[in-house]
Amino acid sequence: MAIHNEAKKGEIAKVVLMPGDPLRAKYIAENFLENYRLVNQTRNMFGFTGTYRGKEISVMASGMGMPSMGIYCYELYQFYDVDAIIRIGSCGSYVADINLLDIVLTEESYTMGNFAENMSGEKCHTVKASEILNRRIEETAKQQKIKYQKTNVVCTECFDAYMLHPEEFVKGLPIGKNITCSEMESFALFYTAKKLGKKASCLLTVVDSNCKKEILTNQQREKSLNDMIKLALESTLKI
Repeated sequence: MAIHNEAKKGEIAKVVLMPGDPLRAKYIAENFLENYRLVNQTRNMFGFTGTYRGKEISVMASGMGMPSMGIYCYELYQFYDVDAIIRIGSCGSYVADINLLDIVLTEESYTMGNFAENMSGEKCHTVKASEILNRRIEETAKQQKIKYQKTNVVCTECFDAYMLHPEEFVKGLPIGKNITCSEMESFALFYTAKKLGKKASCLLTVVDSNCKKEILTNQQREKSLNDMIKLALESTLKI
């Protein structure tokens, strides 16, 4: 029984898109889905189910940070028989050749945190996205002519814009991991999927650059993610 989700069994689709922000979930349902209905509003973590080009899709918020993502993706996988979750969120760039509004497809997520040890007792700090899901997303991006970069990210426990010594943090990342961006949820999603035998992927849009000291406003963030959303939705048709 799900503690944090009031949806009835069968009200959530096998494939779920998962933004962090509940209002972004609402925006996606209202602007991209047909015949959508609200299936969860517990703690205002909105979840909707509708159809996209005839395929049933759910979109539900995860909240911010690994603990919140860990709760919601676990319940979707374990109690609602969800097969695949694509996180669609925002990230910060650490390198000069990844710019504001670029789309990033996550290959591997690294964390300094102890989510894996808390969940299963395993000392694991790196986990990969589903190769099958990523392959479908890459195929779709090519067909839709949507540009993206495939890379590795660090999943942090502190919002990088609020770090007191971000340069020192970046210097402390593992050498050779090709970590170019930061966000806060992918490791929990990927690790939970791995442990439960499910699939997970993560698409991100760059909204700030630590390297160039640039950041989008809240209003710009809200309106600038449509290409990523379209890529995720079109990819679900292949899953």
